[in-house]
Amino acid sequence: MKSIDKTKPVLVTGANGYLASWLVKTLLEDGLTVYAAVRNPAIKEKYAHLDKIAASSQGSIKYFAADLLTEGSYAEAMAGCELVYHTASPFTLSMKDAQKQLIDPTRNGTANVLNQANKTESVKRVVVTSSCAAIYTDAIDTVNAPNSKITEEIWNATSSLDYQPYSYSKTLAEKKAWEICNGQDRGDLVTINPSFVMGPALNPKTATSESISVLKQMGDGSMKMGVPKMGVGVVDVRDVASAHYQAEFNPKAQGRYITSGHSTDFLEMALTLQSKFGDKYPLPKKALPKWLVMLVGPLTNPRFSRKMLRNNINVSWDADNSKIQNELGIKFRPLKETMDESFDTLISSGIIKAK
Repeated sequence: MKSIDKTKPVLVTGANGYLASWLVKTLLEDGLTVYAAVRNPAIKEKYAHLDKIAASSQGSIKYFAADLLTEGSYAEAMAGCELVYHTASPFTLSMKDAQKQLIDPTRNGTANVLNQANKTESVKRVVVTSSCAAIYTDAIDTVNAPNSKITEEIWNATSSLDYQPYSYSKTLAEKKAWEICNGQDRGDLVTINPSFVMGPALNPKTATSESISVLKQMGDGSMKMGVPKMGVGVVDVRDVASAHYQAEFNPKAQGRYITSGHSTDFLEMALTLQSKFGDKYPLPKKALPKWLVMLVGPLTNPRFSRKMLRNNINVSWDADNSKIQNELGIKFRPLKETMDESFDTLISSGIIKAK
């Protein structure tokens, strides 16, 4: 890895996002200058939390307007930067047009950022926020992987535009990033591949995250009759931010990194909340029968096809996270700490209210 000058600015795309906010906090507290690319800097309430962090940190922040789908949109924000974090990417599992809402902004946005990095002489390294979804589609894929664990060597080969399009979008985007990187020899690329990201939000009232949505449903009574026992990996958002930081500044960083702290399921996640919150909130206490979810699920949400439910409910999920621990020294927070502090954040912000 080339030496990095910490006096140079660092670009973060989608800087006011759920994960990116924690990354920006880490950078500011380390005294770095952050160039924050956001869709509309005029909407100040969306990044007021970052200004507050900057005011009490050694670092500083400057905002730039940028759009994922506009070629050259990141040129001004990237000028003079040696390091680029590309975190901007939609995370939604409910959509009407997967091509327009997921595939295009995820893949084309990644291409725009990487192509601009190739044109910007100062850039030495790009870290892209990918996903374990670029490695697998369903929990059954981890069971069918060698040694029943996904690794960085595996690429998702079971998703498509019509089936699990989110996973498909992350796969196409990461492949495009590596294609562009391998076509030049000036800078390098590292990808962080998190599993399901949980943890407290720095801006809970304006943050958009599927993770926050799931936690809200666990606490507001939507799942009080039970929760589907779907196998999933979970990682704390703060650990993912640390992984991004290490991917830029640790000389050992190279290639892809599965960033997942726990192999779990939605029932275990809900049950970890019981001891602290169970007496005041209608948290789920049991798993819904698989036959019931497969019968009712497709009627309540078109994303819950019988194939998807069959491949995930009562199916264990597992990943090999040894690479990121050994090379980048990442230590993962306990699942209960992540879940409890996530829930506390939603309570304190008024998103979840006691029964």
